[in-house]
Amino acid sequence: MIDSKENPVEWSQLMSELKGVHEHLGDLIKEMGSKGSIDIEGYSIDIAHIYAYLSRAWNSREFKGEMSKSQWEEFRSFPSNLELIA
Repeated sequence: MIDSKENPVEWSQLMSELKGVHEHLGDLIKEMGSKGSIDIEGYSIDIAHIYAYLSRAWNSREFKGEMSKSQWEEFRSFPSNLELIA
């Protein structure tokens, strides 16, 4: 796992992904709370953004170095090495 001292650039990117999750999830909760409903298209887009941020945060947790566009895209994929816990 990367850390802030050994990998400050990568750590900053990881934190940015987690902040993106926080921001988008917070916005979705506020919107749904204030409107009392949401259309499926908007909900799907918002949830997809949240999953993309979470997936990148997980999939890049050990990545070191400059990330290419193709790696960034690859890291958006839902993790295959993460067991879901309910």
